Amino acid sequence: MKNALYLGFCINIPSNTSAQQLDSTQTPWSLHAQATYIVQHKNTFQVPYSGTHSLAPDAETQTSVTSTLFLARKLWKGGIAVFNPEIAAGSGLSSVYGLGSATNGETFRVGSVLPKLYVARMYIQQAWNLGSKSEWQAEDINSPAQKNSDKQLIITAGKISIADFFDQNSFSHDPRTQFINWALMSNGAYDYAANTRGYTPGVVLEYVGSKTEIRASYALLPIIANGNDMDWKSAALVSELTRRFGTENKPGAIRLLVFFNNANMGSYQSAIDAPLYDAPVDITQSRSYKHHKYGFALNAEKQFNETLGGFFRASWNDGHNETWAFTEIDKSLTAGLNQNGKSWRRPNDTFGVAGLISGLSPLHQKYLAAGGTDFMLGDGNLNYKPEQALESYYSFALKNPGITLTLDYQILKNPGYNSDRKGPVTVFSFRTHLSI
Repeated sequence: MKNALYLGFCINIPSNTSAQQLDSTQTPWSLHAQATYIVQHKNTFQVPYSGTHSLAPDAETQTSVTSTLFLARKLWKGGIAVFNPEIAAGSGLSSVYGLGSATNGETFRVGSVLPKLYVARMYIQQAWNLGSKSEWQAEDINSPAQKNSDKQLIITAGKISIADFFDQNSFSHDPRTQFINWALMSNGAYDYAANTRGYTPGVVLEYVGSKTEIRASYALLPIIANGNDMDWKSAALVSELTRRFGTENKPGAIRLLVFFNNANMGSYQSAIDAPLYDAPVDITQSRSYKHHKYGFALNAEKQFNETLGGFFRASWNDGHNETWAFTEIDKSLTAGLNQNGKSWRRPNDTFGVAGLISGLSPLHQKYLAAGGTDFMLGDGNLNYKPEQALESYYSFALKNPGITLTLDYQILKNPGYNSDRKGPVTVFSFRTHLSI
């Protein structure tokens, strides 16, 4: 796939209003925008064989760009409408094949590098203030200025990103400003509901208190694994409990998440037991709405002092049936540290380092070893070992507010969980991010 370079332009409508000055006379609108450009280069590495869904062993350079308009309007007391058109273009390394922990969270498994305009989010949200204490909240992305209490009940319905609500983490969640690797965006084994680009129709119910938060959601899954068209007969259920702790200057949080997905999935065991005549095993031949996937995820973060913070994630799913929406990981562990640049007089700069290890279920391993392919994996054979990766980045904040430049380095072992193709694979990235 040929490399391509695209530029995004955004318009800013500034506001100097402080939160203390906010009152009911403030504008009911919120308008923001972002543009993110990433270029990645992968080294050559030696392999004995490759399959149709392998990470290419040759040196490779790819680019990606996204640009989003965040438009929100206050409708009535506690009610807002959100509309986010987005443009995306470019490609991931090897068209995002051959890795569970893919290297660029801003790319998708799509077939064209050409710019594509689509609706990312379009939803209505209603909040009810339940607490006795309330104050005006300054407008922010997808959030007009409004009065909020310390306890709220919130319902959101429409086209959403499930990642906006669940598995949040202050240090490792946004590939536009933090770590870029897919397995550091969210818990790797959490197969969260999304189309190819990360969005889905859904409903989210939230209780948000000062220390405790509870969320639950129902959303749709794609018709085919990692597809763009959604299946109205499918169901993705997730619930999460968040407990906040620590002080105002040293906050922390721990989250426990449970999910259940039901769609027209294929079974690894069925594919292994009944291969097609004179052909590789094919999981798509066993697809049925009788199949499902469930799993758990733990997510913790802590600010240790005014400059240093850290995080830890652990996740697992049953791995009996196809991965359907996120990435080919059945179990994962990640941990990392973030240091801001206050110690060297650059308080808005950030240095981050994180490690991850990802694995597959025994049935998933057998299916790939028999020559099967998933939507991201398929070397034609498998000498199983867990995938391992280390990522570090330094983000420079320019004097112009809202612009950051990032240098990022990743090293990966056993791409596609295959020690026959162990690497290491090194990936260098340069990211430009504009937020207004």
